[in-house]
Amino acid sequence: MKKKVCMFVWNHFTNDARVLRECTALSETEYDVDLICIHDPNDKEMLKYEEYNENFRIHRVRRYPLFFQLLSGVLRKVRGNKYLTALTLLSLFAGFYFIPLLTGIALAFVMGAWKFRKLWVAGSVFARMIIKGFSRNYDIYHSNDLNTLPQGYICSKFRLKKKTLIYDSHEVQTSRTGYDKPIFGKLESYLIKKMDSMIVENHTRATFNEQLYGFYPNVVYNYPFKPKEQNLHDIAPIRELLDLPADEKILLYQGGIQTGRGLDKLIEAAPLFKEGTLVLIGDGKIKEELQAKVKEMDLENKIKFISKVPLEDLPKYTRNAYLGFQVLNNVCFNHYSASSNKLFEYMSSGVPVVACEFPEIKKVVEGERTGICIDSHDYKQIAKAVNTLLTDKELHDEFSRNALIAREKYNWEVEKDNFLKVYGEQTGEWKE
Repeated sequence: MKKKVCMFVWNHFTNDARVLRECTALSETEYDVDLICIHDPNDKEMLKYEEYNENFRIHRVRRYPLFFQLLSGVLRKVRGNKYLTALTLLSLFAGFYFIPLLTGIALAFVMGAWKFRKLWVAGSVFARMIIKGFSRNYDIYHSNDLNTLPQGYICSKFRLKKKTLIYDSHEVQTSRTGYDKPIFGKLESYLIKKMDSMIVENHTRATFNEQLYGFYPNVVYNYPFKPKEQNLHDIAPIRELLDLPADEKILLYQGGIQTGRGLDKLIEAAPLFKEGTLVLIGDGKIKEELQAKVKEMDLENKIKFISKVPLEDLPKYTRNAYLGFQVLNNVCFNHYSASSNKLFEYMSSGVPVVACEFPEIKKVVEGERTGICIDSHDYKQIAKAVNTLLTDKELHDEFSRNALIAREKYNWEVEKDNFLKVYGEQTGEWKE
């Protein structure tokens, strides 16, 4: 009988490549997997339940309490009248709960206590994940990152017969953007003693974990699926989409449009590029800010934006690129220690890279000779590397060939054995 796995992830599971690979690998072997993630009510096409295959199902829990969903609908009708809005809020709270305490909370809400709302929403998601985690008699609980480790801990250990808990830390939780408060370090330090096995993304992070907590966790690198032969020539029409000439060189960044990823430096470097169009594929918090900067610098003909695309379609876009960028900034140890999934996505499509000189990234790029490493904080160095690859076609083509060779080693079909070994060691079924 297949072992039942309950996996948690704190996102919508629409572009989480690592979790998809792990769930797929488990479902294709000796495991039956339920993935619990979050539903986005603003996405009308997102399903609350999906069957990826016969052994892998996706359950999206409701993001907002029913009260907030009703509240949003009512507020849309009274928007623009602050007095009517305040009265509506008070009436709804009083009408729903009939107790002075929540009426007081409603007043705080009206006065701008958005932190309370955020906490309420997060707490509701947290509770629904736990309820779902108790809905079946699972054998193994798998928490992706610190924001789902408490759910895994409660579901696996707060029962008559304790279950296995695996902690899969995709990031350095004590040194990442938005998680730098002491409470996160204390939470991880406490819960890490309760789990049965831990996974991190590379050996630099494993060494850091050993220094912090006294043990060396399992390492599973973030390599992409090896492309199928029949799909290698399937290419999305980026040039047509952006109204670019057929021979225009695409200088590609793909991934989240977030702070600390060197995207402001890319934009500053773009006027120095001898040719080509800088294309950024993805969405994120600073996208509008970057678009405004592009407009202010009068670079709209040289820099283009494309919204994020479905994960399964991304390689079609990547194959258009003349070169790719991975120019993280050293804003925290989490960035400095990254291996970066996109680095291997470029490699998988034979795309040379201009990359930051952080240890895990530099080891691959210079070791396999697939691109040029630079100081990602210096836009002039970025431009110089780009122009080298634009003008030296022989070097560019050598890097491209090397990338295609290296993808035979840096792919999930090879790496997934390390992942399955972690499970096998917990169930006693691993065989060398």
